[in-house]
Amino acid sequence: MFYFLHQLSDLFRGFNVFKYETFRAMAAALTAFVLCLLFGNRIIRKLISLKLGQPIRTKEEVHKLAELHGGKKGTPTMGGVLLLGATIVSTLLWANLKNSAVWLVLFATLVLGLLGFADDYIKVTKKKSDGISGRMKLVVQFALAAVVAAFFLLNPATEIQARTLYAPFFKGAVIANMGAFTVLFFALVILGTSNAVNLTDGLDGLAAGCTVIAAFAFAVLAYASGNVKIATYLQIPFYPFNGELTVFCMALVGAGLGFLWFNCHPAKVFMGDTGSLAIGGVLGIVAICCRQEMLLLIIGGVFVMEAMSVILQVASFKMRGKRIFAMSPIHHHFELKGWKENTVIVRFWILAIMFAFFGLATLKLR
Repeated sequence: MFYFLHQLSDLFRGFNVFKYETFRAMAAALTAFVLCLLFGNRIIRKLISLKLGQPIRTKEEVHKLAELHGGKKGTPTMGGVLLLGATIVSTLLWANLKNSAVWLVLFATLVLGLLGFADDYIKVTKKKSDGISGRMKLVVQFALAAVVAAFFLLNPATEIQARTLYAPFFKGAVIANMGAFTVLFFALVILGTSNAVNLTDGLDGLAAGCTVIAAFAFAVLAYASGNVKIATYLQIPFYPFNGELTVFCMALVGAGLGFLWFNCHPAKVFMGDTGSLAIGGVLGIVAICCRQEMLLLIIGGVFVMEAMSVILQVASFKMRGKRIFAMSPIHHHFELKGWKENTVIVRFWILAIMFAFFGLATLKLR
């Protein structure tokens, strides 16, 4: 909306600033942060009045964890509506709404947010830790992947490059044409990131803090891949529409910080699947838009750790009858080993920062 104010620069030269993505990205972050602060307490009170408290695992499920987290019972969940709402509103205010990629990520945010909302609603109304079936989640996520694939593959300007696969440390594409595997690959990226962030959301502020760090890193990547001079210099794929994704990513950064204001330990609200499923999915889509899906494995290193700990735990138990970790996801393993919750959270944030630094550094290591 505000982007179009640059057209008034003939009347007042100062309006010219609104055409710059960097200015609007910073403004989007500040707007999203302020929106969270303004509406955070109201939304929390509303969630409490609706009795939308987070169900906690019972002692029968895991005795020690129930003791550690028993005090969190009744803390309102579905706080993702605050985080996602601030992100969407801020993006609508500051992004160029003629940019199709902006509408793609907003659509994905809404779809996955509604999926997570339905999942949370079932959990809190049934007072169980199980929500929507895994099969239904996969159907929605695959359908979204098909939409993303269509966005790229049905556009002659992006079709060829969308079928290529890029990887860190390589100057050119490592696979020139993924062919029919392209759609499946997009689905794997979206499903993987969506569920990885969902698994990370187990401690106060853990997922929100890691989201802020990853979103900032991808704001840098989106800006670089949307600027022909920078993209050429770094030898990364150039998409002119990617620059506006910087605004979306920074709106997510601001919203994440604003949500963290209420979600830091001890949390007054949890984001729930409403937030985590959507955050992971849109980070995957931004990575697809930047053609940096493999780099997401580095930048989102904490999310990868969490997901891999679950996969390894399940595989080990089925194949060997033994568990590798005291509990998965891995943040619970450290809790059960005696780390305080705050210690786990801050150390994982530190790891997330280091992963993001390393991921961005690979842009020159080619």
